[in-house]
Amino acid sequence: MWIKICANTNLDDAEMAAELGADAVGFVFAPSRRRVTAKEVAQITPHLPANVERIGVFDSLYAEEIAAIVREAGLTAVQLHGGGELVLAKRLNELFEGKVKIIQTVHWAVEAGGESAKAVRQRLSAIEASSTVERVLIDSKVGQATGGTGVSFDWAAAREVLTGGGSRLKTIVAGGLRPENVAEAISELNPWGVDVASGVEKSPGRKDPEKLGAFIRNARAAKDIKR
Repeated sequence: MWIKICANTNLDDAEMAAELGADAVGFVFAPSRRRVTAKEVAQITPHLPANVERIGVFDSLYAEEIAAIVREAGLTAVQLHGGGELVLAKRLNELFEGKVKIIQTVHWAVEAGGESAKAVRQRLSAIEASSTVERVLIDSKVGQATGGTGVSFDWAAAREVLTGGGSRLKTIVAGGLRPENVAEAISELNPWGVDVASGVEKSPGRKDPEKLGAFIRNARAAKDIKR
């Protein structure tokens, strides 16, 4: 089970996530209360273990702007959090010669009911057909908020969409995950990975050690049971 702890704003939290067993730490460069700068992240990434991915979360920017931030901040992966960015992902792959991994976010509109399942299915099919990215992150969209909402999408409705089989995509589940429900999400959706931000915080931008440790333990234990 691949585990990403997102929206880190300081070295202590990022190091703690790595020490507790996270596979990746995320930094938000998109509009957010947890937004950071490349200069700030550049003071954090050199202190992290080499095996921990450093992922930047970006809204729509030019590929060259994202690439400049990636290089300055010392990132190893990019998460695209806007809309139809397959062209952008393709350009980033060219700029980085495939050496920086790309994660495409797909939003599940919480208020859209059955239409969300249809829209997500179509989006995933388009991503897979493009062969541009390997990893997709399914996150909740509430109103205009497309991340950090602390709200889960409909896992029952998503089960058929995400567990149909035959897809080469590696699915990462986000949105409203917490230590108390991550095992259920893994049981319901059998994702390749999970992603959490606000669910392990004590305040915006500050992680809670107990919640963080419990989340990672519960996610690992749930995957072991699933096997």
